[in-house]
Amino acid sequence: MGIFNYQKDAQDIVTITMDMDGPVNAMNQHFVPLLAGAVDKLEAEENLRGVIVTSAKKTFFAGGDLNWLVSVEPGSEEALFDSVEATKHHMRRLEKLPVPVVAAINGAALGGGFEICLCCNYRLAWNDRQVKLGLPEVTLGLLPGGGGVVRMTKLLGMEAAMPLLLEGKQLSPDKALTAGIIDETVDTIEQLLPAATRWIVAHADNPTAALQPWDRQGYKIPGGDANAAHNVPRLAIASSLLFKKTRGLLPGAAMITDLVAEASRLDLETALRIESRKFAELVPMPQTKNMISAFFFDLNKVNGGMARPKDIPPSKVQKLGVVGAGMMGSGITFVSAKAGIDVVLKDLSLEAAERGKSYSATVMDKRIAKGIARESDRDAVLARISVTDNTQDLQGCDLIIEAVFERIDLKDQVLQDTESQLPENGFWASNTSTLPITRLAKGSMRPDKFIGLHFFSPVDRMPLLEIVLGEKTDDETLARALDFAKQIRLTPMVVNDSLGFYTSRTIGTKIEEAVEMVAEGLSPVRIENLGRATGMPAGMLTVQDEVSLSLSLDIFDTQVQMGLRDASTDPCPKGRALLRTMVEELDRPGRKGGGGFYHYDDSTKKLWGGLARWRDDSVEVPDEDIKDRLLFRALIETLKCLEENVLRSVPEANIGSIFGIGAPVWTGGYVQFVNTYGVQRFVDRCEELAKRYGERFEPPTIAREYAAQGKHFS
Repeated sequence: MGIFNYQKDAQDIVTITMDMDGPVNAMNQHFVPLLAGAVDKLEAEENLRGVIVTSAKKTFFAGGDLNWLVSVEPGSEEALFDSVEATKHHMRRLEKLPVPVVAAINGAALGGGFEICLCCNYRLAWNDRQVKLGLPEVTLGLLPGGGGVVRMTKLLGMEAAMPLLLEGKQLSPDKALTAGIIDETVDTIEQLLPAATRWIVAHADNPTAALQPWDRQGYKIPGGDANAAHNVPRLAIASSLLFKKTRGLLPGAAMITDLVAEASRLDLETALRIESRKFAELVPMPQTKNMISAFFFDLNKVNGGMARPKDIPPSKVQKLGVVGAGMMGSGITFVSAKAGIDVVLKDLSLEAAERGKSYSATVMDKRIAKGIARESDRDAVLARISVTDNTQDLQGCDLIIEAVFERIDLKDQVLQDTESQLPENGFWASNTSTLPITRLAKGSMRPDKFIGLHFFSPVDRMPLLEIVLGEKTDDETLARALDFAKQIRLTPMVVNDSLGFYTSRTIGTKIEEAVEMVAEGLSPVRIENLGRATGMPAGMLTVQDEVSLSLSLDIFDTQVQMGLRDASTDPCPKGRALLRTMVEELDRPGRKGGGGFYHYDDSTKKLWGGLARWRDDSVEVPDEDIKDRLLFRALIETLKCLEENVLRSVPEANIGSIFGIGAPVWTGGYVQFVNTYGVQRFVDRCEELAKRYGERFEPPTIAREYAAQGKHFS
């Protein structure tokens, strides 16, 4: 349980130092009695002049107990409401003490931790880069249920509070000060308590200092309430933009928007009760459980090194070689140089290599324009990048990454030409997106030091790195690859070798299915809209254009020629034929080639009218079937990857599906979705789809087995 250490000094100021059991302070079942006991003592004090709330941990307060929240089942809403209300009752007691209360924030205060700070009259924080402040609950599918929505709205007003709440921003102390959610910063942690004491001494005789702004007579919310004439259209626009972004699939964000409006016009106690009610309604929803599972539990496991072999010392890449200065090579170069690594970027000509380097300059210039980087930062990044057309300049690189076109003969040649430049302890990586690593490693002098590093484009904006193990890749190489991912701040997922690995293999199913439906005669507009309605970031025909129709055909044909797949077992033959017609007869290879499923010009993007050639209005497919065809193809392929041991863990499957292939965030990842959908229900729905649309929808054996055993995937 721990303690709330209670210490009163000679100036009649009490310091409450939170020191709960475990590595962090958290809003769990032990928090309420500790807080209630501390407030009981404070209310009984005579001659009390002020209170300082701080922490004995490196983190001020970590927030709510997510293990408890994911265990809350439907039907428990009333009990959860009562529990939340009890917690808020004691927070309100702290807030209404007749003396000034100061939050002395010595570490991160996020979620419930910052809600405690909002109950204090004055908030001061140590200005350190490790200290993050804010209410990020929306990123976990939640809403701040400890008074955060209500107090933030009343403190800042609707317009300023909305982005902090709906984007879940985590602010550094200096930015939090600018935003108005804290009142002061100190440069060193040693200054924190003396500064808090000074403020209390200076304000102890001022009754107003002990009152929150919203408790003062005549207080008006900044910018007016939701009924103000100028706020009515703003709120309507905000709601419309939110729906456009979330498709109504993230109820937490919608509830926050409603609560901001309610908090602006209601008294504090009423608004707090409504907040508790909405929180209790939200927590048991499957979308909420999915997002907590993915973005907290799974992500922490993946980033925490769950896949890293033990007993191998940590490593860092000091010098990186990148072969190929195209879009992927340029992006890899940038993220590596930005992380402090010296990079040698090689291409066939110096001119091509220089173009690759210019990408880093362009990205940094955009960051400078946005105020998130300085010119000195750009200069430092560019200084770490050297360009060459000379293979010998790669000598001494700890790691060489090949990032050339997806042709096996070309990749084999690059390996043969450059691998000898690695030192004895160096390792080699291919940035292939589909070709088996074991096959690529056949030409290597040291296949145990050969690994796949599949980056996603654009590299500087995509958070995932798919690490692919060949049959002979050793544990040391895997550990070094994972260390490199951490060094360049990407989230890794580790998969075993196969055709297309996990991400390319799985995203391709959704694209194939969309094209197949066009070939069947369905409306492309309907296919795109219903795909987005499931929460996919973009329609699959849009994605096919971006990938390029010609590249999809080239990859398929290359795999057939290599004997890696059989064209006669193509699950979507109508769609494949449609692609060939569009590329080979109609010269529509994709967006970069001038057009594909869409027509593009300088100002517009619209579906190409020529698709009417395949339209058949007599074909009837329900909307739910279209949505499930797009979603279930990827779900089925994910479970097959688990069954075949391509995927090595459920957390990596979930994070990889969200970060790498656009799984809707409300699903919590594809495997998590199957769990909350119900494994038996999933099998039943697959069988329905298989009867209507083909054997590609047959449920995988692993799903049937788990359903029969009543098991979930974990």
